[in-house]
Amino acid sequence: MIRVENLTKHFGDVKAVNGLSFEVFEGEILGFLGPNGAGKTTTMRILTGFFPPSSGSATIAGFDVVAEPDEVRRVIGYMPEGVPLYREMSVSDFLDFVAHAKGYGKAARRKHVAAAMEETNLGDVRHRLVGELSKGFRQRVGLAQAILGEPRVLILDEPTSGLDPRQIADMRALVKGMAGRRTVILSTHILPEVQMTCSRVIIINQGKIAASGTPEKLTTRMQNRFQTVAWIIGPPNEVIECLNGLSGVQSVSHRPPARPEEGAVRGFSGQAHEFTVVTGIEYPDARPAVAAAAVSKGWTLVELRQVGLSLEDIFLRTIAGEVVSSAPGARAAGDLSLPASQDDITRVDDVAAKDTAEALAETSAAGETPAAPANPAVSSEPTPPFGVPKVATTPLAGAETEAAGEADHGKEAANDAN
Repeated sequence: MIRVENLTKHFGDVKAVNGLSFEVFEGEILGFLGPNGAGKTTTMRILTGFFPPSSGSATIAGFDVVAEPDEVRRVIGYMPEGVPLYREMSVSDFLDFVAHAKGYGKAARRKHVAAAMEETNLGDVRHRLVGELSKGFRQRVGLAQAILGEPRVLILDEPTSGLDPRQIADMRALVKGMAGRRTVILSTHILPEVQMTCSRVIIINQGKIAASGTPEKLTTRMQNRFQTVAWIIGPPNEVIECLNGLSGVQSVSHRPPARPEEGAVRGFSGQAHEFTVVTGIEYPDARPAVAAAAVSKGWTLVELRQVGLSLEDIFLRTIAGEVVSSAPGARAAGDLSLPASQDDITRVDDVAAKDTAEALAETSAAGETPAAPANPAVSSEPTPPFGVPKVATTPLAGAETEAAGEADHGKEAANDAN
């Protein structure tokens, strides 16, 4: 659905985006992560047509964002960070205004506004002024204007910025409910939100891709040791000796309960103790072996869980420069040498594509994600370009004109690249 190849953007001497290549598949929700100044917003502004790339290409639904900007606007919805809203207008009037700006006729506007308000649960506040709404409801209005007209692709830049935990949960549920129906790129600094919402993540740093894959696969690639925690009622020394004898176990640590009630289990005599089993990459999950050992010895297994890296751990370690892909030729995050070859980029993308296909298949089989819809029926009313500003599709004429255009974005460049 979205394909980016060797995308680069310069603002004067500043290279905000440096050779990005990635793909987002139909029906996928992609988490687009990176520290401040990594180039996330610049990339999304290129995809939505705010300004052209310095080099490289990007296509959405088969349309080139530079050569075919109007066609791109017909299939995308965009919610920028700090989405601009007319606070003196009512919710319904504002959405009707946006639909009109997108080129819809009166009947179509009523239909699309009603559908957007229903999906974002704005019906109860439709007649209230936007400026009187809470931050959470204003963010919903921003999301509603983005989904007007049922776009196939949504690009959301910090949609939960400034929201309280309840509002974040509501917004997360709205976005997660779009899986399978729309392709979504979600940029946010709230990492647990990404882990609960997105089927795959891309982490960029200094304008380059530092990591790509599902959170689970990124964890596997980054970890060279795996921990399994078991709470067992049994003789501690015998438990340690038994667990140390399991295949692939590197070490076993033991922690008795800090107080009697911590190790007490209702209906069982004795105290449960905590045992941490460390294995290498050849045996990433020791839970089956630990469970079988406890059963064979007649010990009571109270709790058994695997301890893995969180997405926050992955993010911090990636930005710190640790290698996160086992693909040949993969480079450390933050490597400032020349971009990887196209072969290297393809290898990483192939791994990400496989991860994504597996994740989508698993969620579809579990009934969590609705199947991607067939092509929508063709309407008799022409589909207007979507509401993002037009940009010139021909090269800027003259060095002075180009310099003036880059100067207009100087402040944005500082935010995106410093």
